[in-house]
Amino acid sequence: MPGSVTATVRGREHDALTTSILRDTDILYVTRVQKERFDSVDDYDKVKDAFVITPETLSHMKTTARVMHPLPRVGEIDAACDADPRAAYFRQMKNGMYVRMALLRLTVG
Repeated sequence: MPGSVTATVRGREHDALTTSILRDTDILYVTRVQKERFDSVDDYDKVKDAFVITPETLSHMKTTARVMHPLPRVGEIDAACDADPRAAYFRQMKNGMYVRMALLRLTVG
């Protein structure tokens, strides 16, 4: 919903990514706050940085957790997270490309 940013954990929404939430997270799926969905730039500016994933954020997560993102990112994941093995978004992008290639092959021969 424009004007608010929340995190959903097991069906519950949270206004912040607290250490206790991150500690129990297996998959953190991050998307950008979509500027085009807001009525004003001021409303967007109020929430655009509500959830920014940093190495500090990752330090509270399980070693087996994964961070996913549909890309491209617009500041919601610090580039310093890219080298972390839990950062799955580049693998996610690559695998998505292969799936699209296979679907195209099936549909057009």
